[in-house]
Amino acid sequence: MFGWGLIGASTIAAEHMIGAIRAQQGHEVVAVASSSAARAKEYAAAHGIARAYDSVASLLADPGVRAVYISTTNELHRDQVLAAAAAGKHVLCEKPLALTLDDARQMVDACAAAGVVMATNHHLRNAATHRRIRQAVQDGAIGKPLFARVFHAVYLPPHLQGWRIDRPAAGGGVTLDITVHDADTLRFILGAEPVEAVALSQSASLAQQGLEDGVMAVLRFDNGVLAQLHDAFTTPFAGTGIEVHGDKGSIVGRNVMTQRPVGEVYLRDAAGERQLEVEHENLYVRGVARFCAAMRGDGVPAATADDGVRSLATALAVLEACRTGSTVRID
Repeated sequence: MFGWGLIGASTIAAEHMIGAIRAQQGHEVVAVASSSAARAKEYAAAHGIARAYDSVASLLADPGVRAVYISTTNELHRDQVLAAAAAGKHVLCEKPLALTLDDARQMVDACAAAGVVMATNHHLRNAATHRRIRQAVQDGAIGKPLFARVFHAVYLPPHLQGWRIDRPAAGGGVTLDITVHDADTLRFILGAEPVEAVALSQSASLAQQGLEDGVMAVLRFDNGVLAQLHDAFTTPFAGTGIEVHGDKGSIVGRNVMTQRPVGEVYLRDAAGERQLEVEHENLYVRGVARFCAAMRGDGVPAATADDGVRSLATALAVLEACRTGSTVRID
């Protein structure tokens, strides 16, 4: 059995990742760590996890743990990844990897030096809809890509609000929670890198302590594409989607910026509009399967550690553009 440890007794692990790990043949979640001993024990009991720890160090000392999934608050990721690398554990870390690029690069370097696989849990790359859109763009179905639009404005449910809307030091705010996903999804679909960002943010009703609960941004990619992003925690009925417009057609994904295997993809060109076939599958199961294959030496994760750094760079540039009101180059 290949044992996993959960660093963070989180909602996302409970709702998506525990099942995704257990869906892999020979893999099991064997331990969980939380800063609260009581929460760790309750969480372990609720999810059939054998061992509960009240510290990351104790979990990493467990010889039965060979890989960790990190889903703590964002400011904790760096030190936890560095500790996992030092303990020789493979690392699947939630986005954003860190709060600064220097920290994220340090994490990547530490895992490389330790010879362990590190990946970023950008789940949207694993959506069948986004993979279908990527294929259509790469196949030339819309000609030369010119523009893209992402609609990722949702309502953040009360049980997920907490630190995301009132703790700047933890890396809260919609940009590090949602915009970072948009950046990664566009990089994946377009096969291109953002090079400039302009943006404006909003604190409409949920955000506190100077955080933002809405943002609109425009990115310029190195292939010339201009992409518009609309992200929010405050709009319950906006719906989500992504569009890529080229000089010979447009491809439109509806209800696709989601954790669930749902949504439709349409191609519009001179022949009219038609729906493209999509074979849906669980995003997290597919992502964990790619990570497990990489640990076996077979290929790379769906979203590598480097992908996590590059998508973080874009999100940080959007934050800086909102702060300064200027165009920000993306490192």
